Amino acid sequence: MRHGVYWPSLLARRSAMKAKTVVFGVVLLALGVSVRVAEQARPEVVMARAAGTFLGTLDAAQRAKVEFPFDSEERFNWHFIPRVRKGLPLAEMTPAQREAAVALLKTGLSVSGFSRAEAIRGLELVLRAMENRNSRDPEQYFFSIFGQPNGAAWGWRYEGHHLAQNWTVVAGKAVATSPAFLGSNPAVVMDGPMKGTRALAVEADLGWAMLDGLQGHSREMAIVSGAVPADIVTGNSRKAAILESVGLSAREMSAKEQGLLMSLIEAHASVQQPALAAARLAAIKAGGFDNVRFAWIGATTRAAGAAHYYRIQGPTFLIEYDNTQNNANHQHIVWRDFSGDFGDDLLAKHYAADPHGAIR
Repeated sequence: MRHGVYWPSLLARRSAMKAKTVVFGVVLLALGVSVRVAEQARPEVVMARAAGTFLGTLDAAQRAKVEFPFDSEERFNWHFIPRVRKGLPLAEMTPAQREAAVALLKTGLSVSGFSRAEAIRGLELVLRAMENRNSRDPEQYFFSIFGQPNGAAWGWRYEGHHLAQNWTVVAGKAVATSPAFLGSNPAVVMDGPMKGTRALAVEADLGWAMLDGLQGHSREMAIVSGAVPADIVTGNSRKAAILESVGLSAREMSAKEQGLLMSLIEAHASVQQPALAAARLAAIKAGGFDNVRFAWIGATTRAAGAAHYYRIQGPTFLIEYDNTQNNANHQHIVWRDFSGDFGDDLLAKHYAADPHGAIR
């Protein structure tokens, strides 16, 4: 009897152990697959893959236009005015090449960021009609790639009138997203087929909501006297200077006011692909949100022709917004990272960890 009970029990235990081993193996396999899937979905990986696909569609002459060494000075030659640019313009791409270029762009920009960029590009047709100038051309937006997408460090740029977006990837693990510029002229299309278009509505509306949400002492501190700047103060500088510490700090704000400020910052960050936007916000919090300041210069009542400027500055970053030109119907916005523009901080860490690391 004892043996009759023992052996089935032993077999049952062995079967159970085998089953647990199989289940454990399946779980490990699933975890491994999940990790690999997550790895492949990282912005750096997706960008490199899309850039490689784009380059693969180009002929030799086109690649000569679009490719630059990573250490080329051209990488820092960014601007937001209408001018002759280097790189490969949309105008010179076949439909298949254009599709690959847009796929690359969408690895850097969010859905709403891409929509804003396309609206800005479309405004060139409005300006062409307003000014009767054929030089206003929505096809003159350029892609440039610096270094090799599978290299230790590489970068890429999408640029044209009122658009300058720069990304730098270092060691295949981190992405820098500045300088990043958006502009809109007109800020509000007053007539024609695109009447009512506001390419940068959210940044304008939330800026006014921030100002209007401040009361009493908070409002007095935020509003800075003096002439409204004619443009963003930092321009297209290679390295952004830390501007005068003026305005109202987050430390001095109520919880409600801090919420308004964070919503405004998030709106600016949301131009970037979600993971990149989240990294921007995490860096701001790590740098000390209490030390972020909001300053407003110019008209304090919203109306046609009311020129105004605001900036949000923290220990690590700067956002400038102005709407002063063309009777206050012409917006400029820039995001700068004081130590991180063009990936400077990431590159410094990379060199410190691997002084002999090859970056070309």
